[in-house]
Amino acid sequence: MKEVTRGYRKSRQGYVVSDKMDKTIVVLLEDRKKHPLYGKVLRVSKKVKAHDETNSAGIGDLVVIDETRPIAATKNWRLVEILEKAK
Repeated sequence: MKEVTRGYRKSRQGYVVSDKMDKTIVVLLEDRKKHPLYGKVLRVSKKVKAHDETNSAGIGDLVVIDETRPIAATKNWRLVEILEKAK
């Protein structure tokens, strides 16, 4: 039998912007990209849904999420840990 290896999974850090859904949080991911022609550094943001099994994350928390198999139609990330709770 051939051993199957799991592919590379992305890990990102971001802030929770919504926790209104059951077992789901919306995380804002920010990145910096350089404009190809003018060289200006731009902030690019993206919102992704992540699976939170225990409903432990709240709005404003700094979290780490990992890419995973599709859990729902728009949910491909899962919560790994909460780095900092909101005040």
